[in-house]
Amino acid sequence: MKNYHVYIMASLSKVLYVGVTSDLDRRVSQHKLGTMHGFTSRYRVTRLVHSEHFGNIRDAIEREKEIKKWRREKKVALIERDNRSWKDLAEDWVDAGDNE
Repeated sequence: MKNYHVYIMASLSKVLYVGVTSDLDRRVSQHKLGTMHGFTSRYRVTRLVHSEHFGNIRDAIEREKEIKKWRREKKVALIERDNRSWKDLAEDWVDAGDNE
């Protein structure tokens, strides 16, 4: 069974990015290493602060769309429900040096 993840990345200044992936390790590494050019590399969005697991891609995409429609305050509440200090949940996954 394939795994899918909806995730929220944040910068040190708490700029947020919501995404969906079938390979969370690889996708987080791309964010941390800045290999994905665009919004996340421009704003240094390199910290995994929230993730949710799904067994069905349609459910994951639906959840991603739902979260993306939320106001910032609701996204912050979701993050802080389980990660009050905004700790990088993937800080030990990639040795990317000091990206921020």
